[in-house]
Amino acid sequence: MPKYLIQASYTAEGVQGLLKDGGSKRKAAAEQAIKGLGGRLEVFYFAFGDTDVFAIADAPDNMSAAAVSLAVTASGAVHAKTTVLMTPEEMDQATKRSVSYRPPGK
Repeated sequence: MPKYLIQASYTAEGVQGLLKDGGSKRKAAAEQAIKGLGGRLEVFYFAFGDTDVFAIADAPDNMSAAAVSLAVTASGAVHAKTTVLMTPEEMDQATKRSVSYRPPGK
């Protein structure tokens, strides 16, 4: 199952909800959203700085990961960025593929 890195930042409204619900309930909400589409939340951490949450999740496919991201962002309480993660073995396979590419201006 593909893995995704989710980076989330709360809006002011989202921070108010976090203060009300606490961190454990926010993790449970993320877990439920991902599980509802056949995925699994692997890790969920709060952080200081521009990004408030770092999470890694498994999802059946890109459409499922996108659906969760859209639902979270549509709430208006969170800005989310989702990155597809690759294993070293997947990168090995990618390096063996031949690609025909012409750089700009060449």
